Amino acid sequence: MKIIGLIGGMSWESTATYYNHLNQEMRHRRGGLASAEILLRSVDFSRIAAMQSRADWAEAEAEMVRLARSLERGGADMVLICTNTMHKLAEAVERSISIPLVHIVDTVAAALKATGCGRPLLLATRYTMEQDFYTGRMRALHGLAPMVPEAEADRALVHGVIFDELCRGTVRPESRQAFRDIIAKGAKAGADSLILGCTEIGLLIGQEDSALPLFDSTLLHADAALDLALTDDAPCLLRAS
Repeated sequence: MKIIGLIGGMSWESTATYYNHLNQEMRHRRGGLASAEILLRSVDFSRIAAMQSRADWAEAEAEMVRLARSLERGGADMVLICTNTMHKLAEAVERSISIPLVHIVDTVAAALKATGCGRPLLLATRYTMEQDFYTGRMRALHGLAPMVPEAEADRALVHGVIFDELCRGTVRPESRQAFRDIIAKGAKAGADSLILGCTEIGLLIGQEDSALPLFDSTLLHADAALDLALTDDAPCLLRAS
């Protein structure tokens, strides 16, 4: 079994989901007392969120590279950045290490294509929805046509719920209904599927809240890590060519 290295804490609410799912799924796959071999570097999210808000991506990149290298030195066989937004810096992190980076966008794209979905609605932070690193990768490398909520107010609402509620452990029924309404608008605009493109959104909504097929980036990312961990000679299929 390979050791799974996690860069977590962004937020710790969703990192707990990674940890629980990795171990529950390993027990399901292996049985008995089996659990995942994990190295976790969990950061103070207030520092990272401040870098994001002031657009200091150079400092954020240096921090992600430092954390990835520390996991590699500690014996990890792969690295997962346990947040969609910080995959803005994934290519720099990947270049800085010699072990595989399991890229969350590639993982989600593979799941979409496996089910024939090609026009997903992406719900995520403003950074992920409005910058090109996520949707652009889906278009350029995977031939998908992702879309985001058309209304600026809807994107602001999603972003606010993530940072002001979910990352603080708050789940509000009113926010769940607001997300349902945004999803319905996306379906009406032509979306054929839904990406939970922030690792906290699964704390708020699930398939029962969406008429569109739902793809939870957190769970898909963790499952991809397990696939790699349990394959003795696994090539790094999740790295971009």
